[in-house]
Amino acid sequence: MNPDSALKALSAALNEEGPAVEILPGTSNNDYRVTFVGTEELNGFEKIAAVVRTSGSTGNPKRTALSVEALASSSMATAEYLGFEGQWVLALPLNYVAGLSVLTRSLYAGTRPWAMDLASTFDAQGFNDAASALTDSRRLVSLVPTQLQRLLSDPSAQTLSTLRRFDAILLGGARAPQAVLDEAAKHSLKIHLTYGSSETSGGCVYDARALPGVEVKIVDGRICLGGPTLASGYLDNPELNAEHFRTDAHGTRWYFTDDLGSLSNEVLNVQGRADDVIITGGIKVSASKIQHLLEIIPGVDSVVVIGVSHPEWGQQVGAVFSGTASSETIRNTVRAALGSAAIPRRLVNLAVLPMLPSGKFDRVTIQTLLENIQG
Repeated sequence: MNPDSALKALSAALNEEGPAVEILPGTSNNDYRVTFVGTEELNGFEKIAAVVRTSGSTGNPKRTALSVEALASSSMATAEYLGFEGQWVLALPLNYVAGLSVLTRSLYAGTRPWAMDLASTFDAQGFNDAASALTDSRRLVSLVPTQLQRLLSDPSAQTLSTLRRFDAILLGGARAPQAVLDEAAKHSLKIHLTYGSSETSGGCVYDARALPGVEVKIVDGRICLGGPTLASGYLDNPELNAEHFRTDAHGTRWYFTDDLGSLSNEVLNVQGRADDVIITGGIKVSASKIQHLLEIIPGVDSVVVIGVSHPEWGQQVGAVFSGTASSETIRNTVRAALGSAAIPRRLVNLAVLPMLPSGKFDRVTIQTLLENIQG
C-alpha cells in the first residue's frame, strides 16, 4: 500500500489548495482510491479537508466532515501529549479515521509514514518489515487490540525487539482485553490507550485523560466530547447532526457519543455503549459486564456479547468467542458471578471473530449469526 497519492491530496486539502478528500476502499484489502468531495456535497460546511466514513460496526456508516482546524488540532494535541513527533508505521486502512490520522500527523511532523502490506492479512513478519524501513529516531504506530494480540501471541525475538523500539504504540478502536495489556506490560511496551471516533478526528482521550484542548463531560451517564477536534457534522443527515452535535448555553459545541461512562478527577472511565443493557425476562443485565468477565476466563482469546431477540423472553444474552475455553466453563462462570439471567444462552465458538477492515468487531454479522441459532 503506497500512501503517496493520498498524502499529496490530503496535503493540498489541509493547505486549502485543493478540494476535500475522501479515501475509499479499492478492490482489495491493500488498495484504496482517492476521491474528491465537491462543495455542493458539503452542505455549507466550511474549510473541510477530509470526509471519513464511520466504521459501521453497528449499522450503516455515516459520512463525517472533518475541517482543516479539526485535523490540525488533533495532530498537534497528540504531539503535545506525547511530547514528540516522529515517523509512523501505517498499519490501518486509510479509509478510516485511524489510518487518515497517521497521514495528517505525518504531514504536520514533516515525516513520511511507512505503510504495511495489508494485501493478505496482518501478521508479525509484515509488521517487522515495515518497521525496519523507518529512519527517524522517534517511531510511532497506531494499532487495534486484535493486531497487538496477534503480535504478542508467541512472539519471536524479532517481533519483541521491533515493538520495544517504538516510542509510542497507540491502541484504540475497541476495548483492549486485560490479558493483552498485561502481556504488553510484561515486555515494557510503551502503550497508550486511546478513545475517540471519526466524529472527534480520531483519538481525543489518551490513557483516560483528555488531550490538550479537548473537553469531556457526562450527561445522564452519556459521554460528551468538546473542543477543536470535533467534526463539522455528517453529510446529508440533519437528524443525526441534531442528535449528536449540540451547542450549550455557553456557546460550547459538544459531540454526544453513544457511550456510557463516568468522570472522576479528569479521568474518564468508559463503561460501555448506551444500548448495552439487555432485558431478558424483565431482568436487566449489562452486556459489557458479561464481556469483561468472559475476557478474563483462561482460554478465551476474544469475545463479543450482544442481546439477541427472543419471542418469549424478549431478549437473550448471546456471545461469540474464540479460544479453547469450554462453553460449560463460560456459562458456569457467568452464573456464579452475575446470576442465571446473564448466562449466554446462545454461545458460539469461532476460530476467528468477524472483523471489519477498521479492526473493530463486525457486530452486525455477529448479531445475524446469533439470531439464526436456536436459544
